[in-house]
Amino acid sequence: MRSPRRGILFPTLLVAAAMLAGHPVRGATPVLDAMKEELQRSVETLSKQPTPLYFLSYEITETLRVSLGASFGHFSGSSQGRRRLADIDLRVGSYDLDNTHTIRGRFGRSAMRFDLRGVEVPVDDVQALRSILWRQTDKRYKEAVERLARVKADVKIKVEEEDQAGDFTAEKPEQLVEESISMAVDQALWKEKLERYTAPFSRFGHIYSVSARLSANVETRWYVNSEGTRIRTSQPYYRLFISALTKAEDGMELPRYESFFSFTPEGLPEDDSILKVVEEMVQDLEALRVAPVVDPYTGPAILSGRASAVFFHEILGHRVEGHRQKEEDDAQTFKKMVNRKVLPETFSVVFDPTVRRIESMDLVGFYRFDNQGVKAQRVPVIENGILKNFLMSRTPVEGFSRSNGHGRKQAGLSPVARQSNLFVEVSKPRSSEELEGLLIDLVNRAGKSFGLFFEDVQGGFTSTGRSRPNAFNVLPVMVYRIHSDGRKELVRGVDLIGTPLTTFSKITAADNRLGAFNGICGAESGGVPVAGVSPAVLVSQIEVQKKMKSQERAPILPAPWD
Repeated sequence: MRSPRRGILFPTLLVAAAMLAGHPVRGATPVLDAMKEELQRSVETLSKQPTPLYFLSYEITETLRVSLGASFGHFSGSSQGRRRLADIDLRVGSYDLDNTHTIRGRFGRSAMRFDLRGVEVPVDDVQALRSILWRQTDKRYKEAVERLARVKADVKIKVEEEDQAGDFTAEKPEQLVEESISMAVDQALWKEKLERYTAPFSRFGHIYSVSARLSANVETRWYVNSEGTRIRTSQPYYRLFISALTKAEDGMELPRYESFFSFTPEGLPEDDSILKVVEEMVQDLEALRVAPVVDPYTGPAILSGRASAVFFHEILGHRVEGHRQKEEDDAQTFKKMVNRKVLPETFSVVFDPTVRRIESMDLVGFYRFDNQGVKAQRVPVIENGILKNFLMSRTPVEGFSRSNGHGRKQAGLSPVARQSNLFVEVSKPRSSEELEGLLIDLVNRAGKSFGLFFEDVQGGFTSTGRSRPNAFNVLPVMVYRIHSDGRKELVRGVDLIGTPLTTFSKITAADNRLGAFNGICGAESGGVPVAGVSPAVLVSQIEVQKKMKSQERAPILPAPWD
C-alpha cells in the first residue's frame, strides 16, 4: 500500500517560523479559467469534425511536498518539490461505444491506460499551460479517432461481450471552487522531533534499521469538462511514519511499523504519545526476535479491528470495484451475487468518502469529488449480509448505470472505480471478552491446541484476475497464539492467505471496539489514499503459510553502541 512520489526542486516552498495546517490563498482562478477557455475552444472545433468529439475533460493536479527523515537519533535528510500534471480525457463516438472501449486480445484497457499518461505543465505560466493543452488535445483527438476505428472492428469480429452496458455515463455538472491551500514547515522543529523519536532504538544492538519520516503534502486539483463541471479543491495531508527492523537467529527479518495521519499538523499525536509508541515498538522487536515460528495452520482466529479493516479492504474491497464486473479477464467474483447473501446478516459494509473523521482519527480516504468530476457519495455495498451495490466510476455495468463518485486515480493515470473509506458495521457486536471466549470454544470443538490472534498487519495484496488463482495474502506483523486455557503467546513467521468466497463463509462474529488504518492503495490507476474502519472479527477457519525469510545471518560485528 505504498506509492512512490516524485517531484522537482522548488526552493521557495520551505522555511517558516512554525508548521502550519495550511491557509486559504484567496483571489482569482487563472488556471481554472485558462482550462475552461481552452476546453470550450477545443469542443467548438472538434465537435464539428467528421468523427466528432462528444466529451472532453481536463484535470490538473498540483502536489506540494516536503519530506524530512531521521535514523538512530540523527537527521538523515530532507526533500521538497512542486509539480503539476495535466490529464486529458477525450472521447469520440458515443456514450454507448467510444474510443476507450477495451480491444480484446491487444492488452485491452491496460494499453489504453498507458496511452493516457499525464503530461507535465508549468506551475506559473497560464499561457504556456494553454499551449500544452492545445497541443495535447489535438494529439489525443487524432489518437482517439484512430482507436475508435479499431474498437468498431473488434466489436464486429470478436464474440459478443458478456456485459452490454455502454462505455461512459452522462452526469450532472458540478460547481465548486475552494480556496487553494499553502503549506509551510518548520524544518528545525521537525528535525529535532524525528531525531528524538528514533534515538531510543539506538540503545538496542539487535535493532538493525530505523527510520522516522514526516511527509507533508498539499494536493490541489483543477477540473473542467464539456458537461459544464468546474471544480477546484485543495487538500493537505500530514503523515508520520516510524519503522524499525530486527532479525531472528534463523535469518527471518522482523519489521515493526507505526504510522500517523492528519489533515492538520496539530492533529498528529503529541511527543509523549509518540515516544510511548516507540518504547512499545522496541519491546515488540526484542520479543519477536526470540518468538517461536508458527507452522502452516488452519483453524479459528480473531483479527483485531485494524487487521480486519485491511482484511476487508483486500478480500472484499477490490472485488466490488465496478469495472472488475465488466472486464472479461477479471474473475468477477460478485457480479452474479447482487441481492444474495455474502456475509452474516449482522454485517454491513459501507464505503463513504464524505466522512472526514471518526472519533479522534482523520480518514485519508475523504474527498469531495472524484477524478471524473462526480460528487463523493456514501455507498452501502453490503446491507445485513446482502450484496446491494458496487463502487462505480463513470464506466457503467449492467444494472448499475450511474457513477457513485468512486472514479479515482493517481495523477497521470486513467481513473477506474476504486475504494475510499471502508466501514464494517455490525448490528449485534460482542464484547472483546465474549469474542475471545467464542474463539476458545471453536478451538476446543475442533480439537486444536490454540487459535490465532492477529493484532497488527503491515498490508496485503490480492489477485482478482482469471489468469492466476483468485486469492489474497495479508501480511501480519504481530500475531499471538491463544491457547485453550486463554494464555497468549507471541509468535512469528506467518502470512494469512485464502480465497474470498471460502473466507467470507467462515466469518462468525465481531466485537464492539473499532480499529482503523490509513494507507495508500495501489492498483491499475495508481496509488490512491484509502482508509478502513472495522471491529475485531472472529473467523471460524483461516489458513496461514510460512513467511519468506532471508538466508543471511544476523550481523557478526556487534552494534557500535553496544
